[in-house]
Amino acid sequence: MNDDRAYLFDPANWQWASPQSIPHRIIEHLEFTAIALTIAAAIAIPIGFYIGHTNRGAFFAINIGNAGRSLPTFGLLSLIVTLVGLGQLPLIFALVVLAVPPILTTTYAGLRAVDPAAVDSARGMGMRPMQILFRAEVPMALPLILSGLRSAALQVVATATVAAYVGLGGLGRLLVDGLSLNQYDRVVAGAVVVAALAILIDLAGSLLQRLVVSPGVSGRFARAGKVSASTVVPEAARA
Repeated sequence: MNDDRAYLFDPANWQWASPQSIPHRIIEHLEFTAIALTIAAAIAIPIGFYIGHTNRGAFFAINIGNAGRSLPTFGLLSLIVTLVGLGQLPLIFALVVLAVPPILTTTYAGLRAVDPAAVDSARGMGMRPMQILFRAEVPMALPLILSGLRSAALQVVATATVAAYVGLGGLGRLLVDGLSLNQYDRVVAGAVVVAALAILIDLAGSLLQRLVVSPGVSGRFARAGKVSASTVVPEAARA
């Protein structure tokens, strides 16, 4: 077991001067994750707002969510590499495809879970549709929207290790290089750091959610029971 931990606890592998060091691999991994999440959020959140606010295209959101859960990311990555070659573009595209479904479905589900009485009250106050969306619906849907972002972040962090298979860096480099060189202490180090990074990102997301979500909104969800895309989306499918 001590041999398995040798790479992880070797100070030489934590020096910033080396481009092969663990800190550099973490930064590369976070770059892939941040780029993919930003693009996915820019695509999925506006679409989720439209579908949730108008209740048009709910079938589209449901099927996108189901397809995203069943799509093999590595297979998609291999297909894109075959078409366009190695590089960062195939990786980012595959990660965006992975991240869009949870963000889209939870954004849509969050807006559909908003109390209709709150929407009617906003409309009665003379608010326009966009004002109702951003002043009434989005603040109340924020817990589910952020939970979708957290879920997508965890999936992307775990899956970004495939970057090593298309000639890029990131923490997947530790796994691939360790297996090819029979250096299993490097494989263990890569697995441990990926798991730790995922936990830290989830904790950061939880803290952010506590900071930006109104306590009144959080309390409303707690009193009403836990609402998630898995409960709201099937109801929309039956509607």
